Amino acid sequence: MMNKKLTMTLLSGLLLSGGMYSCNPSTSSNSTTEETNDSFNVSVDAFADLEILRYQVPGWDQLNLKQKTLAYYLYQAALSGRDIIYDQRGKNNLSIRKTLEAIFNNPKTTQSGSDWDKFKTYTGRFWFSNGNHHHYSNDKFVPECSFEYFADLVKACDEKTLPLETGESVDAFLDRIKPIIFDPTVEPKMVNLTEGIDHVAQSSNNFYEGVTQQEVEAFYNTFPHTGQDPEWGLNSKVIKLDGKVQEKVWKVGGMYGSAIEKMVSWLGKAIPFAENEQQAHTLSLLVDYYKTGDLKKWDEYNISWVQDTTSTIDFANGFIEVYNDAIGIKGSYESVLSLRDFETTKRIKAIADQAQWFEDHSPLKPEHKKKTVKGISAKAITAIVEAGDAAPSTPIGINLPNSDWLRKEYGSKSVSLSNIIHAYNESSASSGLLDEFMNDPEKLKRLKEYGNLGSDLHTDMHECIGHASGQINPGVGTPDKTLKSYASCLEEARADLVALYYILDPKLVEIGVMPSLEVGKAEYDSYMMNGLMTQLTRLKLGDNIEEAHMRNRALNAYWVYEHGKKDKVVEFVKEQGKTYVQINDYDKLRVLFGDLLREIQRVKSEGDYEAGKNLVENYGVKVNQELHKEVLDRFAKLNVKPYKGFIQPKLVAEEKDGKITDVKVEYPASLYEQMLGYGKAYSFLPIKN
Repeated sequence: MMNKKLTMTLLSGLLLSGGMYSCNPSTSSNSTTEETNDSFNVSVDAFADLEILRYQVPGWDQLNLKQKTLAYYLYQAALSGRDIIYDQRGKNNLSIRKTLEAIFNNPKTTQSGSDWDKFKTYTGRFWFSNGNHHHYSNDKFVPECSFEYFADLVKACDEKTLPLETGESVDAFLDRIKPIIFDPTVEPKMVNLTEGIDHVAQSSNNFYEGVTQQEVEAFYNTFPHTGQDPEWGLNSKVIKLDGKVQEKVWKVGGMYGSAIEKMVSWLGKAIPFAENEQQAHTLSLLVDYYKTGDLKKWDEYNISWVQDTTSTIDFANGFIEVYNDAIGIKGSYESVLSLRDFETTKRIKAIADQAQWFEDHSPLKPEHKKKTVKGISAKAITAIVEAGDAAPSTPIGINLPNSDWLRKEYGSKSVSLSNIIHAYNESSASSGLLDEFMNDPEKLKRLKEYGNLGSDLHTDMHECIGHASGQINPGVGTPDKTLKSYASCLEEARADLVALYYILDPKLVEIGVMPSLEVGKAEYDSYMMNGLMTQLTRLKLGDNIEEAHMRNRALNAYWVYEHGKKDKVVEFVKEQGKTYVQINDYDKLRVLFGDLLREIQRVKSEGDYEAGKNLVENYGVKVNQELHKEVLDRFAKLNVKPYKGFIQPKLVAEEKDGKITDVKVEYPASLYEQMLGYGKAYSFLPIKN
């Protein structure tokens, strides 16, 4: 299974330096505000390892009433499914969230003092991660306040506001929930990719219960595999009932039915306001899919969605990406609602228009190239709201659908989220991070001048031509079957390598998307620095790399480093006791990126599990602990948060006589207020599902 969602990564070009905080946790509980561009504060809060940002929605005022109404209904549909991602990431998450909300909403709660600050930070982390496992590392985190303090907060709440089981006392509830919240050894890893384990049994997500990885794989092996099949298992939980493995499908009348019913209701209201017949048909198919749970309907929806290339308002909505499942089958709920950014679209469209040229000139083996690249619809979009797995930590680029055969037969949509990227750049203006990790003045100057453009182009090509490139050999299964737990990492590595190979190609200058190859060199410096060193700031000392995107970057960077070592293509150099990454030969580095791209495409095309496993385990997992400690020590002095995410804009409908007369955009200034508001407005699932 392939993940087509590119997320922001520290020092990968866009996030070149750290954030500037406009307020601290104790002063960030502002009420909803509307601000002009000149006075808009992008950075609004910071706690733990997180910085909380906001983004604006430029172009909203240019929409007509019909478009605004359509967007409003799709906005409501998106948020109506937010309970689902909490439950998917852990079967106890809704109980925890209800408890945290009860404490915050309790007028008797004293919201001050050091213990409160610790509890508040835990709650912010929980909301940010849609559960009690870190949004990136997937490790469980626990409150720094004592259990006794937490218990006092709970006991002060009205029992009616707590998620008690039938007949359960508050004391019994506290006994039950204590290990769930406070014991780091209980459900320690949401996604566990450690080699040689049962990835299903050892991952604490809520996609499986009472089954082993072997049983799950055997179950799905009984499904048809003709090469043009749905993404089997994408929208269900697998359980064992009366000794038999079976699915609980996520649909109206099935698992998550009460939330999906709300989503379907809002989608139904949106259909009459669709911009054209194609979009109306697409929405109708999405409704049919949610009502039936039929994955063939999901394919029909994706085909129709790809063919809608003219609408200004667009959306992704469904159980889509599979990163939260260690074996890459189950889709997490997410929704991204957007409007087209016409100006920025020109750059990404210029790349998409040359997709066949890029495929023809790639370093892949001839039999692994697509003879005909089907329509890639590429554009820049302005996010209006993101929900589920897409928030608060958001993608900067999306390429869908994920199904290989649909992409081959019908094409894909590739988008860059321009206002999200702009907000990241605004928050990362001047922290000194580049100055700390780049020792060459000329390269530093080039990075500051071209780094953002280089990263933008990398994103565009990763999404647009990277995921769309190559083909699987006839008779070879899909990557989730052949490459298993390594599929997502290898797919992201492959898409990155396409971008890296072409960002140093004169073709990009020829088509007018960059001024010179200096842009490509800046991106090479950024990528290698990140893959070899600076992304380690996201790990605790002693940890190996487990998250798929981090593995992909380490794999690519260390493979070319090792294979170019004889010619000193890339080196680690020491100056005044500090380690730096130095590229000596950019052209040879490009050749090495091409060599690795050819090999990873071969692995995917042929379904070579052992070769794929060896690439990831040998280059993408292990960490040099001495280098890691140095990087952490240097990074700590910069006071930069390694992770960033977003409060979402709020759409407010104005009505007269039961009809919407206008829709306004408001920009909340507090993650805490937004999440408490969401808890009151969009809580549709029971505690146990």
